[in-house]
Amino acid sequence: MSRQKTPRIVFAVAALAVLVAFTACKDLKYSKLAANYHFDKANSLFRENQYRKAITEYEATLKFNPDMTQAYRFLGESYKQLYKPGVTSDLNKELEAKALAALTKALEIEPNNKDIIYSLGDMYDKLRDFKKAEPLYLRIIELEPEDMSNYYVVAEFYKRYATEDKSIAKKAESMYLRRIETDPDNPQGYSYMATYLQESSGGPEELLKYYERAAEFWQKRISLQPDSAEAWLALGVNEWSRAYRFQFLTPQERGKLAQGALQSINKAIELDPNYPEPYAWMGPLYKSVLAKLEPEKEARYNAEGDRYLERFQELRKRVAERKKLEEELKK
Repeated sequence: MSRQKTPRIVFAVAALAVLVAFTACKDLKYSKLAANYHFDKANSLFRENQYRKAITEYEATLKFNPDMTQAYRFLGESYKQLYKPGVTSDLNKELEAKALAALTKALEIEPNNKDIIYSLGDMYDKLRDFKKAEPLYLRIIELEPEDMSNYYVVAEFYKRYATEDKSIAKKAESMYLRRIETDPDNPQGYSYMATYLQESSGGPEELLKYYERAAEFWQKRISLQPDSAEAWLALGVNEWSRAYRFQFLTPQERGKLAQGALQSINKAIELDPNYPEPYAWMGPLYKSVLAKLEPEKEARYNAEGDRYLERFQELRKRVAERKKLEEELKK
């Protein structure tokens, strides 16, 4: 080969390399633009609850960018939205498999993404697969142990299985307590714990113990929020529930609880006279508890209960009218 031809060949090879690189760059740029286009379109459809159409767009996104984590995540979410827990049809099983496959793929790409971990855990939860869901929920706490909301999320997960297994019920309780320990000055943690105890299941005597423990947490919330009408009402409702529900208590014990409820709910009214709910609870307190404990005063107590219920209706009507006016002013 002559020396004259050698530079020409080198130049041709170099030119070809530049052309290939340029073409690859153009293809890459086009793929990125196409992926973003389909992804934006998919997200709009997802927000509009058009999940089947969103699936088509997320799948198109992944054809152009097979490494886009969020496309896998929301593809899985779309299948999850279409999935119907408890239905054993072939279509539903297909939706289940595709949701799990997409979310698992998203987690493989970003193993420490809290949102993806939660989403996959939620899917297993919908399948009632406790063993696969639990480590995913616990992983959320492991990643963000300082975030109080994570303990609540995990506690609520355990709560959904608490009636099936007493050991799981204890796990739920421990999570509510850990939330309190993480931020003991936050009143919300005590509310969550008290509500959980009041919603627990068991025999009459066991339930009474749950309610008694719940009252302690409502009182702790009051110690942090002494001017909260909602906190005082919650304690009053707890006391009313014990006086009304647990008929095996002596009349003296039920009477003491009823008087405690009366004081607590009156305190809520005193703190916020325009708060409707306390009046709603005063009605059944007078009519279904006090009137039964003191039958000689039944007529008076029934009249008093009716008076509170009428006040409740007035305040509810006023709140509704105010809300309607606010909506009209916004328009």
